[in-house]
Amino acid sequence: MDLSDLGGVFQGIGTLFMQDPGVAAGRIVLITLGFLLVYLGKKEVLEPLLMIPMGLGMSSVNAGVLLLADGRTGTLFIDPLVKEPSDVINVLQINWLQPVYTFMFSNGLIACLVFMGIGVLLDVGYVMARPFQSMLIALFAELGTFVVFPLALMLDMNPGQAAAVATIGGADGPMVLFVSLILAPDLFVPITVVGYLYLGLAYGAFPYLVRALVPARLRGLPMPPGKQKRITAGSKLAFAVVVCTLLCLLFPVAAPLFFSLFIGVAVREAGIPQFQDLISKVFLYGATFFLGLTLGVLCEAGTLLNPVVLKLLVLGMLALTVSAVGGILGGYVLYFASGRKVNPVVGIAGVSCVPTTAKVAQKVAGHENPAAIVMPAALGANISGVITSAIIAGAFVALLR
Repeated sequence: MDLSDLGGVFQGIGTLFMQDPGVAAGRIVLITLGFLLVYLGKKEVLEPLLMIPMGLGMSSVNAGVLLLADGRTGTLFIDPLVKEPSDVINVLQINWLQPVYTFMFSNGLIACLVFMGIGVLLDVGYVMARPFQSMLIALFAELGTFVVFPLALMLDMNPGQAAAVATIGGADGPMVLFVSLILAPDLFVPITVVGYLYLGLAYGAFPYLVRALVPARLRGLPMPPGKQKRITAGSKLAFAVVVCTLLCLLFPVAAPLFFSLFIGVAVREAGIPQFQDLISKVFLYGATFFLGLTLGVLCEAGTLLNPVVLKLLVLGMLALTVSAVGGILGGYVLYFASGRKVNPVVGIAGVSCVPTTAKVAQKVAGHENPAAIVMPAALGANISGVITSAIIAGAFVALLR
């Protein structure tokens, strides 16, 4: 038995020598990156719920490349580029994650399920208690979206593609998935993968950015509680119903996402425990698991090694970084406008990666001063960030569809 025979038996290894050297090298890099994501997820440097299935999926799909019947190399996981109805029926019977991708990703269902779960976890009372402060920070934290959109146009992307990649600046994974699916279906896979990969990495990188931009004496600034408004569950339910209806009226094309978010809020505030458990546990964790797994499997070197993906990597990183800087800038604006009572660290929570960036704000502030409790204000900014990113995404889709 010679090496060629071994390559036929162990096709994952054999295809490394059959493919373009760049693709083969990309597979090795992505396998290694998958190992790293699992490790960082286990250490909770990155979000384990997303990174562990994503990392293992990334490693497995790049290892499990084989020679298909028509002479092409591919995998038995997913074919995200299949379009012809007869081909779709065929791959649904062969590729084991194809049904999940076809029936949950390609129509935006998984984004809606995640948004429902997020809605159940959100307490809109934090926004209602500080509406102007929360919304101001959220608007500043969209800076990356507004900077990257014209920049992407300058890099020869069409308006739909530019809007889809700019949406990464809103730091809202379901929104990135939804907008790219509608406005840039040809780049749906790489934009969604890049967006979620960067959102996972943001949890590890943002604390260092906050420490670089906010001096220690301000990071530990305690925030006075101020006047405590008692906001009833009925008021929160009314808020959810009115805001959801208004947003659906203004941006019907994004109505499924608005509805998904606020039905979660409504179930929470109406006190329906049966639905709360269903949505917050079964829907949210199930969708998050398959989201991480499918995104990892979509990171196949042959799919991602496209010249335009390099633009997406750079623009996605720029969008998130500029949004984070914008949010901190908004925190400084409130710091001075409030007579130095608002901790500028709260600004990072305007980047709407709920509740990750709110936790980052509290962790950084608490490290400098255990008495610095910024979580209520951070959650207000966080939830406003979700609503703001949804509005901007709706506007993009309404104008560019």
